[in-house]
Parts: sequence; C-alpha cells; structure tokens
Amino acid sequence: MIILHGPFKKVISLGGLSMRGPLSDSDVTEISDAGILTENGKIIEIGNYAHLQSANPEAKNDHAGENMVVMPGFIDAHTHLCWAKDRVLDYALRVAGKSYLEIAEAGGGIWSSVLKTREASDDELIRRTVERAQRHLNDGITTIEVKSGYGLSVAAELKLLHAINEANKLTEAGLIPTCLAAHMKPRDFQGTGRAYLEVLLQELLPQIKSDGLANRIDIFIEKTAFNPADSLYYLQEAGKMGFDITVHADQFSVGGSEVGIEVNARSVDHLEASGEGEISLISASETTAVALPGASLGLGMAFTPARNILDKGGKLAIASDWNPGSAPMGDLVMQASVLGTFEKLTIAETLAGITFRAADALGLADRGKLEPGEWADMQAYDTDDYRAVFYQQGRLKPSVVWKSGRPVTVTVD
Repeated sequence: MIILHGPFKKVISLGGLSMRGPLSDSDVTEISDAGILTENGKIIEIGNYAHLQSANPEAKNDHAGENMVVMPGFIDAHTHLCWAKDRVLDYALRVAGKSYLEIAEAGGGIWSSVLKTREASDDELIRRTVERAQRHLNDGITTIEVKSGYGLSVAAELKLLHAINEANKLTEAGLIPTCLAAHMKPRDFQGTGRAYLEVLLQELLPQIKSDGLANRIDIFIEKTAFNPADSLYYLQEAGKMGFDITVHADQFSVGGSEVGIEVNARSVDHLEASGEGEISLISASETTAVALPGASLGLGMAFTPARNILDKGGKLAIASDWNPGSAPMGDLVMQASVLGTFEKLTIAETLAGITFRAADALGLADRGKLEPGEWADMQAYDTDDYRAVFYQQGRLKPSVVWKSGRPVTVTVD
C-alpha cells in the first residue's frame, strides 16, 4: 500500500550528512511543507506535499503528525534491557562513596543481577523487556539493541536470548539481540576465564547460530572481567562463526579498544578511559565509537572523549547503556543532550549519534535517515525547531512515532 504522510512543517531527513567526523548544524537540510511517500513500510519519495499528493492520487492519506517537525526515529545501539529486579543498593552505596569492589563484596554488582535474573521466569523477563522497550518507543526510539549477559551459563544465556526474541514479537520497537555471555566470569564456574570462554565457543555460540537467536556477540574487556589476550582469541573464533562483534572497551582501563579494532568490530563502546593513542586508533578505523553517557552519570566518572574522536575524523554514536547497575535511568535523549553540553557537540553531531551513526554501529544500512529505500521509522514533534528536542534535554516528547510507516501509540506528557 502506498501512503502519503503529512503535510509536515518540516522534514529533517539527515540526507547527505557524513558518517564520520564533525558536523555543523548548517549541514542539516530542512524540507518545508513536506510529505513523505511510503510503500510497504519503506520510503519512496520525500518532497513538497501538494506535489506528491497531485502525482499520487491513489495514495492513502496519513495526516498523523500534520504541521509538525519530523525526523528519523532514534536508535539506541547499546542497552541491557533484559534483567530482573533493580540494584538500588548499588546506587546507595556508590553515592555514599563505596568502590565497585566494595559494592560487589556487599552483594551488589553484575553478579547480583545474574542471580536475580536466573531466578526469574521466562514470562517475567519477556514482560520486563517489552515494558522497557515500549518506554523507549514512547521517546521516539524505534530500534533498540538488547544484550543478554545476566545469565552467564549456557542454559541461562539461551533463556535470555529467547526472551529477547519473544519480546521483539510483542513490542512495536525493533529489538536487535546481542549475546553478552562474556560479561564476566561467573562466580560459580570452576575454571579460568579462558576456560569459560571456551565453553561459550563450544557449547553456546553454535546453538545461538543454529537457532537464529543473535548475529552479534559482545565481551567486557576489563581487569574485573576478561583480559585482552583471552578476549582476542574469543572474538577471533566467534568471527570465524560469522558473528558481528562489538566490545565493552576502555571503561576503567585501556586495552579493549585495541582488541576491538584488531578484529574489525562494528563498535567499541564506553571508551571513558581512552587516551590519545586509543582515540587515534579508533578514529582512523572503520569501527564506530559508542559513547555511553548514562554510565558516566551513574558512576560519576568522565565522559567518553566524544569531541576528540570526532575532531580526529572518527565515527561516533551515542547510546544509553540502560542497565540495572551503572545506568538505570535509560533516558537516551537526556543523556545525549548532557553529553553534548560537556563535550561541546553540535546538535547535528548529537542527532547523528542517535540516528544514522548509531545504525552504522549496528551494521544497519536501512534506517537512521529519511531517504528513499530506508524504513519509514519516523517521529513528529509539536515544535517549529527540531533543535528544541535537545534544548529541552528530553522533556519534549514526540507526538507521533511511526515504525515501518505505521503510527504506533505514544503517550505525551
């Protein structure tokens, strides 16, 4: 079915913007009095509404979002939405001055989420994942990467990935599953970190591949998780199986980003500890740097050196890292706006970081801009200026959200 959406005050298509390096707000083209023509959920043409209406009399009219500003749906390229119960104790101890190790010893940390998530039923995990995805969709986020990683056994990780795939059938958002079974060495595993990774390679990843549960894998390279040498081996072997790769890198110490670049990872995420050498290496590569300001806010630590990465010509995406421990807020637009304030990012750079550059971090070439051939994942705001979305730091919500050209239900404050 051919549908003509509009008329809109303006369409912010992001067409023609570079995938890497700095962007100026003047680079963003605004199409006024515009319509968007779609067929079977994909964009056919964008142009003057009256002209499109005259040229396509058979098109069904969709006036949702009429006289609003329209831009691409946002993309969150790094989340941990599939977990059971929260970690309020972690937060209370952290703001009281306790260290990560002290919190873990007090019963908090990743392992506490693992124990709670293992105990949860399939139905609970599916329900909680759908609820969080729907909240994101309400904020205009139409594509969401979702990691496992709170199971940390073959059976429990399969359980989480099945839950994520089932949740994807129940939410109108698009969920992209990632296997993060290498989140940390489980405390109940009797063996080395390398031995645990070998179990994943021999028993888990082949099952994931055969069942079609995920095409992406992730690993946390850090002193408290997996060392660079073992991680390199794991990622190389997973790459041979055909998995796309992403890496939790340089959050507290360096070494992870270099491994990610060596295995041609789609993205290296975090990078708060990256120095000049790491930034130069990342920026010269085809790997996307993913800033996670939610973790910086949650942990009270430095932000990803986003400005430096862009100025060196790198590819920068911005994601929420929504998780129960370090980034429980899960507000992508607010976090991206704050990152822009501290790192002096233009609004164009911030917007690119949560649209087409985030799509690139996920290996998705069919969304993130409003152009012919791309999915009609869109959102409309009751404003005259798209920059107000970031000026209001997430308080301005979309009035209409479309997924694949179909309006979805949203609630406006």
